[in-house]
Amino acid sequence: MSANHAEAGILPALRAIVGQAHALTDAASFAGALQEPRGLYHGKALAFVRPGSTQEVAAVLKACDSARVGVVPQGGNTGLVGGQTPDASGAQIILSLRRLNAIREIDPLANTMILEAGVTLAQAQGAAEGADRLFPLSLASEGTCTIGGNLSTNAGGLAVIAYGNARELVAGLEVVLADGRVLNGLGKLRKDNTGYDLKQLFIGAEGTLGIITAAALKLSPRPRSRATAFAGLASPAMAMRFLALARDQVGGAIVSFELMPRIGLDFAVRHIAGARDPLDRAYPWYALIELSSQLPQGLDAAIAALLEGTLTQGVVEDAAVAATLAQRADFWRLREGLSEAQRHEGGSIKHDVSVPLGAVAEFIEEASAAVAAFMPLARVVAFGHLGDGNVHFNVQQPVGADRHEFLARWEAMNEIVHGVVLRFGGSISAEHGIGRLKRDLLARTKDPASLALMRQIKATLDPNGILNPGKVL
Repeated sequence: MSANHAEAGILPALRAIVGQAHALTDAASFAGALQEPRGLYHGKALAFVRPGSTQEVAAVLKACDSARVGVVPQGGNTGLVGGQTPDASGAQIILSLRRLNAIREIDPLANTMILEAGVTLAQAQGAAEGADRLFPLSLASEGTCTIGGNLSTNAGGLAVIAYGNARELVAGLEVVLADGRVLNGLGKLRKDNTGYDLKQLFIGAEGTLGIITAAALKLSPRPRSRATAFAGLASPAMAMRFLALARDQVGGAIVSFELMPRIGLDFAVRHIAGARDPLDRAYPWYALIELSSQLPQGLDAAIAALLEGTLTQGVVEDAAVAATLAQRADFWRLREGLSEAQRHEGGSIKHDVSVPLGAVAEFIEEASAAVAAFMPLARVVAFGHLGDGNVHFNVQQPVGADRHEFLARWEAMNEIVHGVVLRFGGSISAEHGIGRLKRDLLARTKDPASLALMRQIKATLDPNGILNPGKVL
């Protein structure tokens, strides 16, 4: 449908549903929503629509489905694969969920809370903490990203090793389907064996099957103590040994285990205000490990014993333990600031991948060698959530290279890195989703039967193809 045809039929209906002030058509007023954070995708939109309730979302979808107008859902616009960006036609609307920002209920006894999709992750964490509970999903963008976006992309983050991806943190969902019907599944039950677990269809679907408007989320007891250490290591293989020993000694107390290379630490110290190297000398690799417990005491002794043992065995070269909350924040600033620090070093070709845990060290070695053979001066910055096999295998442009010329080789670099990923039986997307960036790659690499079933589900739930057109499939 052309933009002119769509405008004639749909805009009056949208204004009637959400009000004139919440159906914006002046692109200058929502310019930030037309581009994703890295600037890889730019689009146009017929309107920027901001419903204020589930009922308004339902009415908007029903109207758009009847008019065959594409709907691009958007939360905090922090996604990195173009899943929240409209195409260039100008015939799609952006459906912003930010006004759906109510915290409907917190139930400490049931360890659940019900939030609307536009609540930011930081607000969700704060609401849980106010009830003396923990919502463990943790991302660098938590001040901006929203619960709806987190669930639509099945976000991972820094605590997956202990609590799982977003998928594991959901008790129920409220979802608006393409034709405006509302799937009311906000139950808080721990056990419900009455047929298909429908909520799982929409988690990770990136808004292509339905629009998540609210969620019942699982909470955990709030930790009474934490212990955090920053360790220098000789290699990723030694980091894997460190993780294995930590699991043997402290088990479920591990909430995060992050891997960083020396080049990443150099970037962070160079470009992040107040950042400094926690250790006295440089090491090729680093691990950031954090433990937590509901017991007020005991973790300091546990992490000291762990580090003493690994130092004696030559697994860890050196380590620093955070003695204060400020030191803990300093350690985490190095890890969480890596992506931002990379921007100051020129172009970066990013790969959010996962491989079986036992293959992480070998994958990093083989993929680094493949990149060096293809582009000898490129700088590999491989870091990530070692405890769940998720590696952000980023390739930084050579020093002094032309950024645009480097990024023009994005597809060729992807072929090299993803080829290694697939040889190890890994995934081309670990936590960022598919969106537009990896849509064609998914079609080439996904099991044909799985891909066909995905298409059948899409056709059943969205027969007119209005929900986030051109994303994922």
